[in-house]
Amino acid sequence: MRGATTGLGTPYPLGSLLPAVFQEDPLLMRFTAAIDEVLAPAISTLDCLTAYVDPALAPPDYLGWLAGWVGVELDENWPVAQQRAEIARAVTAHRRRGTVDGLRQQLELVTGGEVEVSDTGGTTWSTAPVDGPSDRVVPKVTVVVTGSRVSRTAVDAAVDAAKPAHVLHEVQIVQPVNDAT
Repeated sequence: MRGATTGLGTPYPLGSLLPAVFQEDPLLMRFTAAIDEVLAPAISTLDCLTAYVDPALAPPDYLGWLAGWVGVELDENWPVAQQRAEIARAVTAHRRRGTVDGLRQQLELVTGGEVEVSDTGGTTWSTAPVDGPSDRVVPKVTVVVTGSRVSRTAVDAAVDAAKPAHVLHEVQIVQPVNDAT
């Protein structure tokens, strides 16, 4: 939680807005100065609101709040730069959510590795009713991650959260072979 900022001035001191006769009263001027001190953080926040909602400028302790606005779950272990990048691309990611390309981009950001996604794909339509499960191909997504130190369990959870519930998935983690020659 953010604390009070000491010594923060206000661009709109209340005492200067009073009629001249009231500005001559020292008690009233001290009273309005105290109110100015209480209101200064709120005025500063409102004046800087665009910075609070811009992922590139928002204070690090506001990133979780901002992520909640755009429906992103941040991993607290990620560096701040990676958290900012995830929030910034959230709108584009929402447009691509549920697609192979959207899943690949999300997993590349999460894992930091190279990701290959393939699915059984296919959509169909028919004027006749489908007779039963034997007429359908079970949808499945296969994810291959190369060059990442992220655990299979973490990638599995990310895929499970991103794909439609009825789609099966398989995750493979491949470590690159180092050439010692």
